Amino acid sequence: MSKTDWIQQEIDALKSQGLYNNIRTISSPQGAWLTVDGKKVLNFCSNNYLGLANHPALVAAAKKSLDEMGVGPAAVRTIAGTMSLHVELEKRLAQFKGVEAAITFQSGFTANLATIPVLVGKEDVIFSDRLNHASIIDGARLSGAKIIPYEHNDVKSLEEQIKANLSQYRRALIVTDGVFSMDGDIAPLPDIYDVAKKYDILLMVDDAHGEGVLGKGGRGIVDHFGLHGKVDVEVGTMSKAFGVVGGIVAGKAVIIDWLRQRGRPFLFSSAVTVPDAAACLAAVDVLEDSTQLVDKLWENAKYFKAEMKTLGFNTGVSETPITPVMLGEAPLAQQFSRELFEAGVFAMALGFPTVPQGKARIRVMISASHSKDDLNKGLEAFKTVGKKLGVI
Repeated sequence: MSKTDWIQQEIDALKSQGLYNNIRTISSPQGAWLTVDGKKVLNFCSNNYLGLANHPALVAAAKKSLDEMGVGPAAVRTIAGTMSLHVELEKRLAQFKGVEAAITFQSGFTANLATIPVLVGKEDVIFSDRLNHASIIDGARLSGAKIIPYEHNDVKSLEEQIKANLSQYRRALIVTDGVFSMDGDIAPLPDIYDVAKKYDILLMVDDAHGEGVLGKGGRGIVDHFGLHGKVDVEVGTMSKAFGVVGGIVAGKAVIIDWLRQRGRPFLFSSAVTVPDAAACLAAVDVLEDSTQLVDKLWENAKYFKAEMKTLGFNTGVSETPITPVMLGEAPLAQQFSRELFEAGVFAMALGFPTVPQGKARIRVMISASHSKDDLNKGLEAFKTVGKKLGVI
């Protein structure tokens, strides 16, 4: 028996359960339509909320920066990798978010891996929403702190856990997603802030799916709820609504300074590339110039969700452009996705462990780049497949 036979057995089990990821390949720029595995299809998958991934201003900025500064920084930020564009981007992001300071990372995932372990350690406790993103879970594990989950978006449960456990630890951190990526619901951040203030606990929110979506002109969940200066740490990403790649941590200057000294992905991994930084700066320009794209995103989302409900689909508890089409079992969700693809719609199935067992779904990601005609084509495909498979 080979020492890797167990891996093949695990893979075979995933396939038999309908949980194996068949990864499709895209050979076109991101947009409302994509060429996927050689076929032109309507894109209902990407996190390209505002259509910025192929925006002319971002492409031009990236090209210009290549000519002026080359491609890669070739070092970690603390040695010889901090370029002028990185500094400018961090200043602009801090202004955009209305915070004292900001720092950028290679991804939103590494931003969480950097931030949580610098705020808490083995003598401390983290109160974490039960449905928080994998990057929060991994960052919490890396910290060595005791992780105590509270029930999803349940402030009463959070306070009960704090009362029962806080006195046993040196320091504490409350951490929650802002927008939950699988269900599209929004954290009750004002109520969570009230609890954090009452018990004098650091408050951190991961706004990966709120950046560019919530708040005035996409300034995020803190702006959406008017909590400026009250949330200690905002983590976000520039790989979704910003259309590029990279993570951001924004908040109190002292925390950002501490991250520059102790954030391990900042200290031990090269910085984002020059064209990435330039494109992110251009994205900030676009968002500051006009709210048009954010407004169009919400207009499209409201229309699509209302029509899906009229057709008889269950779109869960979403309050954002994330539109989960709840199907239950993973094999059904995978079959539904394959049938949609045959009908010219690219919308991937999500099952365990991305979502809980029995809550498999198609997650539709609406974008400002979709036209009304695009949305109607998608609705027609969902109607046809839904009836064929007995979902509606």
